[in-house]
Amino acid sequence: MSAIFDESARKDDEVFRLAVADLNLNNEILETEKITISVEFVDGNNPFQAVQEACELMNRGILALVSSIGCMSAGSLQTLADAMHIPHLFIQRTPAGSPRSVCQPTSRIPGTDDYTLMVRPPVYLNEVIMQVVSEYSWQKFILFYDSDFDIRGIEDFLDRTSQQGMDVSLQKVESNINMMITSLFRTMRVEELHRYRDTLRRAVLFMSPATAKAFITEVVETNLVAFDCHWILINEEISDYDLQELVMKSIGRLTLVRQTFPMPQNTSQRCVKHNHRINTSLCDPKNPKSQQLEITNRYIYDSVLLLANTFHRKLEDRKWHSMASLSCIRKNSKPWQGGKSMLDTVKKFGVSGLTSFLEFTDNGTNPNIFFEILGTNYGEDRGRGVSRLATWDPVHGLNGTLTDRKLENNMRGVVLRVVTVLEEPFVMVSENVLGKPKKYQGFSIDVLDALSNYLGFKYEIYVAPDHKYGSLQPDGQWNGLMGELVFKRADVGLSALTITPERESVVDFTTRYMDYSVGVLLRKAERTVDMFACLAPFDLSLWACIAGTVLLVGILVYLLNWLNPPRLPMGSVSSTTLYNSMWFVYGSFVQQGGEVPYTTLATRMMMGVWWMFALIVISSYTANLAAFLTITRIENSIQSLQDLSKQTELPYGTVLDSAVYDQVRAKAMNPFERDPMYSQMWRMINRTGGADNNVEESNEGIRKVKYGRFGFVWDAAVLEYVANNDEDCSFYTVSNNAPDRGYGIAMQHGSPYRDIFSQRILELQQNGDMDILKLKWWPKDSPCDLFGSVQSRQRGNALDIHSFAGVFCVLAAGVVLSCLIAMVESWWSRRKGSRVPSKEDDKEIDLEHLHRRVNSLCTEDESPHKQFSTSSVDLTPLDMDALPAARQALEQISDFRNTHITTTTFIPEQIQTLSRSLSAKAAAGFSAGFGSSGGGGLQDHRTGGVGPFRQRAPNGGFFRSPIKTMSSIPYQPTGPGPNFGYGNDPDRGTSI
Repeated sequence: MSAIFDESARKDDEVFRLAVADLNLNNEILETEKITISVEFVDGNNPFQAVQEACELMNRGILALVSSIGCMSAGSLQTLADAMHIPHLFIQRTPAGSPRSVCQPTSRIPGTDDYTLMVRPPVYLNEVIMQVVSEYSWQKFILFYDSDFDIRGIEDFLDRTSQQGMDVSLQKVESNINMMITSLFRTMRVEELHRYRDTLRRAVLFMSPATAKAFITEVVETNLVAFDCHWILINEEISDYDLQELVMKSIGRLTLVRQTFPMPQNTSQRCVKHNHRINTSLCDPKNPKSQQLEITNRYIYDSVLLLANTFHRKLEDRKWHSMASLSCIRKNSKPWQGGKSMLDTVKKFGVSGLTSFLEFTDNGTNPNIFFEILGTNYGEDRGRGVSRLATWDPVHGLNGTLTDRKLENNMRGVVLRVVTVLEEPFVMVSENVLGKPKKYQGFSIDVLDALSNYLGFKYEIYVAPDHKYGSLQPDGQWNGLMGELVFKRADVGLSALTITPERESVVDFTTRYMDYSVGVLLRKAERTVDMFACLAPFDLSLWACIAGTVLLVGILVYLLNWLNPPRLPMGSVSSTTLYNSMWFVYGSFVQQGGEVPYTTLATRMMMGVWWMFALIVISSYTANLAAFLTITRIENSIQSLQDLSKQTELPYGTVLDSAVYDQVRAKAMNPFERDPMYSQMWRMINRTGGADNNVEESNEGIRKVKYGRFGFVWDAAVLEYVANNDEDCSFYTVSNNAPDRGYGIAMQHGSPYRDIFSQRILELQQNGDMDILKLKWWPKDSPCDLFGSVQSRQRGNALDIHSFAGVFCVLAAGVVLSCLIAMVESWWSRRKGSRVPSKEDDKEIDLEHLHRRVNSLCTEDESPHKQFSTSSVDLTPLDMDALPAARQALEQISDFRNTHITTTTFIPEQIQTLSRSLSAKAAAGFSAGFGSSGGGGLQDHRTGGVGPFRQRAPNGGFFRSPIKTMSSIPYQPTGPGPNFGYGNDPDRGTSI
């Protein structure tokens, strides 16, 4: 038996010799025969050398050829074996343990048999990796291959990924990995390096275990990958030792695909195969030598065992042919005659060995191959456990699932780096002690804690350097919280972060954990102290019309009485001056009555209409006053976002370059947006480029609302919390009740935690835990009215002093004005003494002047031809103890004509009341009555004798008179006459 091995495969030679030694000791197979071997080492990349060494072995005489070399030399040996009819068991070997590629078929002479048998099964790496990538739902990844890998072996895989729309990048890993990584940092710009880091999060490695360990170590140490990366290493030649080292050096999640051989768990069954016992150092899994076996070593051992069994059967059939001693140099050399029989016997039977079961199909291939897919959990812990996820074989395909069932509950040891932006009540600083990490609280922190308690991870939190949520800059870079995630400086972004299409294009979001809507924060209209609230029912113009109406009606009443003077009843002392008319109209308007009697029809018609007018006005005023003093009026007209957009008096804005800013701008510029509200809002927000009405942070906007005239457009949830926790309850909010997006937790693009977090968030919402967390920060029993635009009363609807302050002020002003007028009148009276009566002052006359005229009339004029006019003077009880009888001034009676002056005399009931007209006839009566100064006249008058007076006073007392000064008129008697004796009677008096 001859063998040709690659000069680097010294271990193949060792196993080959060990197998031959085991078989030579087994008498059940070869009995007395022994196997002799010839081994040659060649350069795997030198086909000529391989053919030359094979010819040398044929000259010595061989029954079969076993080779463990590469595809390049194997093609030459395959041609030689076909020509010489030498069974050739080819074990494909790759240089430096790189993954296998399909060997390119060699040209064959038509009609000849293929004497080369492929001991190793066909290459199924393309099929396996395609299944794995599809199970993980990868759409974008990078494929690394080492310099020894033949990239032609994955052409089929690349074609299939392209057909399915996958984005696959290729990169060759040089032998000097450190230099390759260094050149990346030297040649790439910062933004290119960030994009490269993002690409490395998903990678497939087609490389040897040694190259893979060196490459993983280098990228981890240079911080090119984070613990959220997921790499797949596929190679048939991955030993258990290599597996442990790869897991130790990697971070994140690692999936390994390698060839496996089903073996019984029992050691005795593993080492005893039918009639042959395998060397314990090779079959015992606990033996260190067995753990270091390569796949080619196993196939070499089984190839030797298969040939030994073939030789045994040939001996039993007695169809043994002598060994071939052939010459490759001579042209007319003939092939070995027993080659065909030997080849058929090898194909006909199989053997159980270190590779489970070795057999060949009719086309000379080994159909038995199995792959196992191993995986680790995410995490930074080195040396974490590895578990089998699934198996694969050509017949059944993938057996199992690649979903890590323990991942959702087994994030122990994972430490997430969380970036945030302070925003009440989502994230707030709860404790800031010098020298210690800050502690945070808020609704989003509570959600993160709930996820941490369930999944088992820990987190470190920090605030974004620029305190912004982040937006796309003109240079194509993201700033703020989003920039921290894009540049891989943070793993999770948490705050009042809304899910937008722009953000979701560069990061991954969990499912929404709270609905989002846009709102506006406004300051409530303060209840100002209105001293003249009593005037509120009527407008100022209406008050002016009412005042003008009072003046106009007063003037009209005066004119009507002047044109048609009323007939006043006897004894009436009322006057119809302009002053009295005004006073009467005002008194009737305020329902206090009046003093001036109006008897003409025109005046009464006027007053009737005026009273109806006054009744309607006063009733309307009373009803409206009650409503105005008991019902709070809504002074602010902004009750919705539509109201806000339609007005321009109150400026409003939002945080510059925020999600709200972008949302308003996008909808305002959308030609298919039917609602003009956003376009109107955008004109206000973008005034002067957004510099006037927008702020840098939300806290600045809240301060502008509190201390100025400003409306802050922001997240409705944040604004409700601010309004609810304001000490003065001076805010109210207006929001859009239809949420169009939500708050989510942001993660790096392609993060493995997104689905896990989303599933747990849905569970929190389903079992009601999320609602409990919301009530902690947005309680239902809010102390403030979040939707009322006017500050409410503290004690119901009771009226306070401010509502009637104006009434008291009017009263005080009237009192002060009355006092001032009284002082002026008093001063004027002292200065002028007494006033001269005139016709304009109610016909008031000087009593002294009247005294002289009456004395002259009574003492001098007794002639009958001197008569008074119908305009008379009534004397009411005058003090007429001794009226003079002299007649010297009797002719002066004409001075009282046409004066409208009357005198009326009142006598108590015990005295008969008489009156007389001051006429010529009455003058004679006066002369007769006053003729003597004795007391007889008094007795006659009291006993009912005919006296000088016409009638008794109607009420037996005094009439009211506008005369301001009441005084007795003393008369000096001018001659003898009747003495009535009235001078000492206190029951008598006279008024004019």
